[in-house]
Amino acid sequence: MLNAKKQHGHEQMDMYRANTRANRKGQASFDQEINKKSNAILVEVATRNANAALTFLATTSQGLFEKEAERRLEVHGRNEVAHEKPPAWYLQFLLAFHNPFIYVLLALGALTFFTDDMQGTIVVTSMVLISATIRFLQEFRSQQAAEKLKAMVRTTATVSRKGEFSNKLVDDSYTKELPIEELVPGDIIKLSAGDIVPADVRVLTAKDLFVNQSALTGEALPVEKYENCFGIEEERFGPLKANGNPLEMANLCFMGTNIVSGSAAAVVVSTGANSYFGSLAKSVVGKRPQTSFDRGVNSVSWLLIKFMLVMAPIVLFINGFTKGDWKEAFFFAIAVAVGLTPEMLPMIVTANLARGAVRMSKKKVIVKQLNAIQNLGAMDVLCTDKTGTLTEDKVVLVRYLDPTGAKSKNVLQLAYLNSFYQTGLKNLIDKAVIEHTEEKHQLDTSEFYKVDEIPFDFARRRMSVIVRDASNMNIMVCKGAVEEILSICTHTDSNGKVVPLTDMMKHQIRHLSEEMNADGIRVIAVAYKRDVPDREKAYSHQDEAEMVLAGYIGFLDPPKPSAASAIRTLKAQGVQVKILTGDNEIVTRKVCKEVGIDVGEPVLGTEIDHLSEQELADLAETTTVFSKLNPMQKSRVINALQANGHTVGFMGDGINDAIALKDADVGISVDTATDIAKESSDIILLEKSLNVLDEGIIEGRTTFGNILKYIKMTASSNFGNVFSVLVASAFIPFLPMLAIHLLIQNLLYDLSQLSIPWDKMDKSFLEKPRKWDTSNLRNFIIWIGPISSIFDIITFVVMWNIFGANTAAHQSLFQSGWFVVGLLTQTLIVHMIRTEKIPFIQSTAAVPVLLLTALIMAIGIYIPFSPLGAAVGLQPLPLSYFPWLAGILIGYALLTQFLKKFYIKKFNSWL
Repeated sequence: MLNAKKQHGHEQMDMYRANTRANRKGQASFDQEINKKSNAILVEVATRNANAALTFLATTSQGLFEKEAERRLEVHGRNEVAHEKPPAWYLQFLLAFHNPFIYVLLALGALTFFTDDMQGTIVVTSMVLISATIRFLQEFRSQQAAEKLKAMVRTTATVSRKGEFSNKLVDDSYTKELPIEELVPGDIIKLSAGDIVPADVRVLTAKDLFVNQSALTGEALPVEKYENCFGIEEERFGPLKANGNPLEMANLCFMGTNIVSGSAAAVVVSTGANSYFGSLAKSVVGKRPQTSFDRGVNSVSWLLIKFMLVMAPIVLFINGFTKGDWKEAFFFAIAVAVGLTPEMLPMIVTANLARGAVRMSKKKVIVKQLNAIQNLGAMDVLCTDKTGTLTEDKVVLVRYLDPTGAKSKNVLQLAYLNSFYQTGLKNLIDKAVIEHTEEKHQLDTSEFYKVDEIPFDFARRRMSVIVRDASNMNIMVCKGAVEEILSICTHTDSNGKVVPLTDMMKHQIRHLSEEMNADGIRVIAVAYKRDVPDREKAYSHQDEAEMVLAGYIGFLDPPKPSAASAIRTLKAQGVQVKILTGDNEIVTRKVCKEVGIDVGEPVLGTEIDHLSEQELADLAETTTVFSKLNPMQKSRVINALQANGHTVGFMGDGINDAIALKDADVGISVDTATDIAKESSDIILLEKSLNVLDEGIIEGRTTFGNILKYIKMTASSNFGNVFSVLVASAFIPFLPMLAIHLLIQNLLYDLSQLSIPWDKMDKSFLEKPRKWDTSNLRNFIIWIGPISSIFDIITFVVMWNIFGANTAAHQSLFQSGWFVVGLLTQTLIVHMIRTEKIPFIQSTAAVPVLLLTALIMAIGIYIPFSPLGAAVGLQPLPLSYFPWLAGILIGYALLTQFLKKFYIKKFNSWL
């Protein structure tokens, strides 16, 4: 089937023949299976033993040669599922036209074309092309920039490959980190706690491997994986049926699931679209659920379209009945509809978000989802763990004590054995134990070797390692939270003697632990028991019983010097900080107090389990610190806050944070986080600091503010123009402006808006979270829009009485005078509306905005004097017109500023 490919890989195949014939046959067999359904291949590999599975996949336990991996990458493609691939550029260009405003313009353009209004057709078509093209270019550039940003935090896999020296293939193997997109079937990979499974894989060896595959099966609890397809009970089930379900096989792990604990070596079976998840993705690829940002844009869009649908027919009928020329009235109504359509909105939104993402990347904030920028700016509650955000995230071992509080080297050695020999994800505590012991004590572990381990899980809150000592005795060493360790201990080690653990001793132990907690020291208890070796025995968490309490180890994670100031800054910006931690409430309380957080009464995870959703929502509103939470409890708190109307951000970096990161309005992680945390987040910080997040929030609000500027400027000025048209149409015997004039005016105004993404926001706007508010926009249009109509009417009076443009023979002069006033007031409003302060005095726009608006105003004044103006029916204006123009503009600016202050006072809002 793939003879050409085989010829391309002669050297690799020669090596296979030299090493093993079975592998060559396996390669042919595997290549012939490419077009089979993913389920059938998974079942085939799962039901073979490990060696047979490797043969079927034409690989070895040492992995593939680089050249063979390259060949397979060509055959099978990159390890990506369908929804991760961006559309081709020409499809992106077509998608740039997918917007309700563009559809309205296209419909209006079609009407002008079929009614032989070629001037209108050209202008409308130009507006559509300019808007869509700019949007396409911006989104295309944004996509490329986003890919570069994502590459900074790209997920990798640990892969075994065979060596190649002097063009000769050898059996020496080595491991390397590869982007998961470059994995191919037959690759041998290593998995450990915190990893996302990068492809569909067959487990070759496993040690206490627990996998969360709820994304595929809906199972809330992790499932254990083994080398055998039915796990430890395979013999009870007999041979697998041909139509077996891969998800029920204990030796298969699937793309998109994540390793909760333990470790494994596995061989890649299926990648990309051929994976189980990839095959599902083909049928479920579609639009992402709408975010609050999407819903806000849509609600605003339809509000503006409704204005257009109401106003355009009114203009049509008034002009038709008063002028008697229904054809001209029709063209004019179309021009009004175009004028009311903010066709640049899609481009302005995209440009602002993309520019915000680039600015944020320079401040160590990487945006994975552009819409998350607005959600970050709208966030009014930030939920975070204390470790690494409030504290240094650098745990130091400071105490190792026996149950009486005396210093004990025996406790340190037991803790070291536990941390050193465990194969799961080594956390900060394990690293601190190992670093302290190896640096200062250098305990001899040569007399021990590992027998087994029971990995940590979030229900037990402890983990155990079983080692065999020189006397051939097994020692189970268990460390974990104090209460959880006390629950499995029946004895204690007192001065080298094992004695029963009494209630009085437990009380003293808890008291000592609380005293250390009150000093900010985190306490971990250590227990052990000796056991006669039983080579047939597999240890499990049931064996964690009747143990001997050896003592405790204490750790210090001091608060960050910058945390207190960051908390104050966030509070000043209207963002509440709530602590959601798995740590105990005493340590959490002390750290929070040191950084200035009003702790109140902390709530424990066990206390919220019995609460209804409404009760939890009420409690979450008034509680600052939640401690000893498991992953589902964190998620419940976040959902409760959202139910109260808050925009909630969650900052986390661990395996147990993945659910909360997904549920939050904006998930925030760091580049050093576990794979599952990074993949679950919308925003990634390159520095785990609230100061960095604070800067990201400011950028989010700036971006959203600039989007609001365009919408309010365009909507209010367009509404004012249409209101002026209605007045003029009712009293003037000719059209106050031709359709082509309105279209040119609107096109120039739209071009002046291209600089908005480069504008800055007033500090007062950035002081609190901002959300979409359609009712506020409606009030704004009704209050501010008609201001321009007052000065339009003044212009009508001046042109009619001062310059004698009061007959059809002089309508060109009238139209020229209003064209210039209309364009200049529309452009001037950019500076009036962009700030609640006095423009040019208290708040000045960014240089690009100043330059572009000045250029558009100059072009507007020049057009009546230009050949273009003559071609569309405009004429040069007399010099005596310009003092009137200056007076009208000054009056417009003063009245707008006055009513702006009144509006702010009445509605307590501006942008």
